[in-house]
Amino acid sequence: MTTCDPAKYKEATREQWQAAAKAWNDWGPLLRVWLGPATEVMLDMAKIGPGSRVLDVAAGAGDQTLQTAARVGPNGYVLATDISSKVLEFAARNARAAGYANVETKVLDAENLDVPEASFDAVISRVGLIYFPDQQKALAGMRRALKPGGRVATIVYSTAESNQFFSIPVAIIRRRAALAAPLAGQPGPFSLGARQACSKISLPRPSFEPSRRVASLRRSGLPLRLNAYGSRGNHSAHYIKCLPASMKLPAALLGRRSSRSSAISRDRRASRAPAR
Repeated sequence: MTTCDPAKYKEATREQWQAAAKAWNDWGPLLRVWLGPATEVMLDMAKIGPGSRVLDVAAGAGDQTLQTAARVGPNGYVLATDISSKVLEFAARNARAAGYANVETKVLDAENLDVPEASFDAVISRVGLIYFPDQQKALAGMRRALKPGGRVATIVYSTAESNQFFSIPVAIIRRRAALAAPLAGQPGPFSLGARQACSKISLPRPSFEPSRRVASLRRSGLPLRLNAYGSRGNHSAHYIKCLPASMKLPAALLGRRSSRSSAISRDRRASRAPAR
C-alpha cells in the first residue's frame, strides 16, 4: 500500500463531484431529513444567529447552506465554498429558488481558503473535514478566516460500526475487488471516527485548547461527531466534541427489510472485513 498523493486525490475528488453534482443535489430532501437536526446543533455550537457572517466549507449542493441562510437572516451572509464548480451551481440555484439573497458561492480548495482574514463570525463544514488530505491545514485556514471570538464547527462520521449503511456495502466492494482499506491517517469517511482523532488535529496551543463543554445528539440517534473550535481574542480557543449514539434512520426512509439487505448483512458478518 502506498501513501496518498494529495494532488492526485484532490483532482480525482474534483472530477467525481463534477460528475455527481446533479445526483447529489437530488438527494437534498433526504439529507435534510437525515442530517437536518444535526446541522441545527452544529449551528448552535457555532453560535450562529441573525446577522452572522458564515463560511461554509465543502458546501456541496448547499442544503446546510440554506439552513444557515435562514438562521442568519437578511442582515447576515453565507459564503458557500467547494472544490467542485458544478455542485456549487446547484447550491447557488437552490439559494435563489429559496429566496435567499444573502448567499454567495466560490470555488475554493478547503486547504487553501482564499478569503479575507478575520472576516467571518463562524466557519462550518458538514461531513467535509474527513475528506481533506491535510486536515490540520484546513483548520488553520478556517481559523485565519475567523474574527476574534468566532467559532469553527464541523460534523463528521464516527465509526464504521455505527454507520453500517455506508460501511457494509463499501466492505463488500473492497473485498470482492481486492481493494485495500485506506491507510491510517488517509482521508476517508471514518478518518475522524476514533474518540481521540479530532483532538489530534486541533491546532496547537494557545490557538486551540480543550473545553469541558460537551454537546449531545443522543436524542437524534445520529452516528456523528460534532466539533466546535472557538477563538477568544486572537490567541486562545476551546474545543467541543459530541459523541452521539448509533444511527437510527427515520422510519419513513427505511421501509421493509428486503431479502437483499439481509443477504448483505450476512455477507458482512462472514467477511469481517474492516470498512472505511
